[in-house]
Amino acid sequence: MSQPSPNEISALLVAWGGGDESALDRLMPLVYEELRRLAHRYMSHERPGHTLQTTALVNEAYLRLVNWREARWQNRAHFFAVSAQMMRRILVDFARDKQYLKRGGGALRVSLAEVASFNDQPAADLVALDEALTALAEVDQRKGQVVEMRFFGGLSVEEVAEVLKVSKETVMRDWRLAKVWLLRRLGQEASVEG
Repeated sequence: MSQPSPNEISALLVAWGGGDESALDRLMPLVYEELRRLAHRYMSHERPGHTLQTTALVNEAYLRLVNWREARWQNRAHFFAVSAQMMRRILVDFARDKQYLKRGGGALRVSLAEVASFNDQPAADLVALDEALTALAEVDQRKGQVVEMRFFGGLSVEEVAEVLKVSKETVMRDWRLAKVWLLRRLGQEASVEG
């Protein structure tokens, strides 16, 4: 099967957002593999033997996307940015439930090793990372969105720039500053706990 064009996906998203339910039926086969790739990226950061599987994460995200009636999709990049955000929320909710059930034990872990400037950092707790990212978004919402789309969603600089309607240079600057901010924040939390 050939790769669908971004324009084809964007057109189906706009049609679906406009109420065309048949557009969703045509859209899902085109985006399913990319959603699996995103979910696999998330799950590759989790501990071995994690009870939530890639397919379950994709299915849960799909159910939330289908039931999200207010969506006004801009394009393919916007769809995958929202999908990444939903997967992040699903995993964070799952981690919080596990922490609650185990009174803090067995928290899900996410490695930041994939991000070049995070290479030497230890694996960060997913809940702590989520809280740090939420705090960053309160200080600077766009920087939080950049991190979410780049790190969690795997979107390119160009795709993030398209979604946020800013220049590629702005995305790169936000990305660099946000990584430093998050490293400091996560480092402070680790020193308080340690």
